[in-house]
Amino acid sequence: MHLNNYETVFILTPVLSDEQIKDTVEKFQKILADNGAEIVHVDHWGMKKLAYPIKKKTSGVYTVVEFKAPSTIVKALETEYRRDERVMRHICIALDKHAVAYNEKKRRKLSDKKVDEAATTEEK
Repeated sequence: MHLNNYETVFILTPVLSDEQIKDTVEKFQKILADNGAEIVHVDHWGMKKLAYPIKKKTSGVYTVVEFKAPSTIVKALETEYRRDERVMRHICIALDKHAVAYNEKKRRKLSDKKVDEAATTEEK
């Protein structure tokens, strides 16, 4: 079975508590795992201002999930997004080899930065 690389971004309504946000993100990760996806990376962007109001809300909680999965998973995932009233917007994008390389480079750079910050705080 051939696995494609995907990235999905979903925006949750800002009225949710931290626990509800965590539960919702875990729900979508479980849907991915149950359908044979391998989650590569989850990035919580947190509360961000929206470019335009959605359902009379001006901000939302962003989460990005990068995963490898068969192509059939996208339809199932988007159906679950539409069914969940906590999701204001969503998108699922197939990544090419350049996007995958860029994401790996970005993650490596962030992890190097965290290691450097930890070393400087220990020195103080």
